[in-house]
Amino acid sequence: MNINSSFSHRREEPESGTLYLVGTPIGNLSDISLRAINILKNVSLIACEDTRQTRKLTNRFDIKNKLISFNKHNSLSRIPKIINYLREGKSIALVSDAGMPSICDPGEELVKNLKLNKLETICIPGPSAALTALVSSGFPASKFIFEGFLPKKKKEREKILSEISKNEKTTILFESPHRLHKLLNELKDFLGGQREIFVSRELTKKFEEQIKNNIDSLLEVFKGKEILGEITIVIKGIEETNKEDIDKSCLKKELKDLVNAGLSLSSASKYLAKKKNLKRNLIYNLY
Repeated sequence: MNINSSFSHRREEPESGTLYLVGTPIGNLSDISLRAINILKNVSLIACEDTRQTRKLTNRFDIKNKLISFNKHNSLSRIPKIINYLREGKSIALVSDAGMPSICDPGEELVKNLKLNKLETICIPGPSAALTALVSSGFPASKFIFEGFLPKKKKEREKILSEISKNEKTTILFESPHRLHKLLNELKDFLGGQREIFVSRELTKKFEEQIKNNIDSLLEVFKGKEILGEITIVIKGIEETNKEDIDKSCLKKELKDLVNAGLSLSSASKYLAKKKNLKRNLIYNLY
């Protein structure tokens, strides 16, 4: 059998009844692929996060196609309509404001529903802020953890921050510019001021900025500054040799938080010992 036969040639794109997940530039419009332009020009319609944002892209490449909004506010009502369009034989391109759709946006739920309905999806790969920042950071990139935007609820947020503090793998986060100071202070509380991180903003754009340093230094760099542009943060994992010290530091913080919340030292130690499957005296003596 010919070795290439397993890669059967598709019909000319776009194919009917197919959703195309199209990666778009994260800043520099020249980063779009020829295949992506062809799909956006020739599908039946384009579903996009913000029609105003996508119109900048379509105008640049003379793409005259119908745009419909698909975002977190209307996704529940849009998903059944998109499914019906596909069943009618229409082809649809899904794009986000920047980068790959389905990452930190409702495209994830759409794709899940299409799979359940046995409808076809094809990914047209493109730029990704997470991967662009990762490979630019100089931190280990073969294995990494992507957390996206941290939860807003304090308990859920602190749970993930605690996990990040113990990760040996590189971690990638997204953050809005007006919340960067808050996040850096939280990272300092959970990871310590000397942990190395890489902060990038306006990736691939004219005023792209990349800063790599420890958390204490970056708090000084951004102190009092107005920050613009979406932020991607890459956090170096802990060294294996430092893991025991980091774990004790996190335990000590949890213990102090419980005591400050009103628990006695004895009760807080007992609670953490059960939670962490450790000896009570070990935790008690950390205070």
